Amino acid sequence: MTTDTEQPAASAVVACAFCDTLNRVALGRLDDRPKCSSCQKPLLLDRPVQAKDDHLSKVINGATVPVLVDFYADWCGPCKMMAPVLDELARERAGELLVVKVNSDQNPASPQRFNVRGIPTLVILKDGQEVARQVGYAPKAQLLALLDIAR
Repeated sequence: MTTDTEQPAASAVVACAFCDTLNRVALGRLDDRPKCSSCQKPLLLDRPVQAKDDHLSKVINGATVPVLVDFYADWCGPCKMMAPVLDELARERAGELLVVKVNSDQNPASPQRFNVRGIPTLVILKDGQEVARQVGYAPKAQLLALLDIAR
């Protein structure tokens, strides 16, 4: 039982990169190295996680922390420039932010649902609701400013 002053434990729902099984992960226990409930392979949340059309809603709505969704394509130059910035954010904010990547070419329904018109498009969500958006390349400082909105 939690009181009004207690925060619920931070958690997220992510798909296993190996078998695509959805898993709920306690973000406060990342040092315990969570594993997939199905294939027992590691769930690595210190880097961006991939999401497909059929799982994105569950990932977004299953997170108790802000979610940064990167809509990208492998052929996109600015998307490639954003990748190391997002890797760094995921590593530095592991447990307090979930960084999710959606390949727009392979998953066309999700960009359409979020009205993505150009890539990269970064959408920051809190409690399942969009709170900020960035279209095009953005330096880390600009992304951190956007993330402050989600707090």
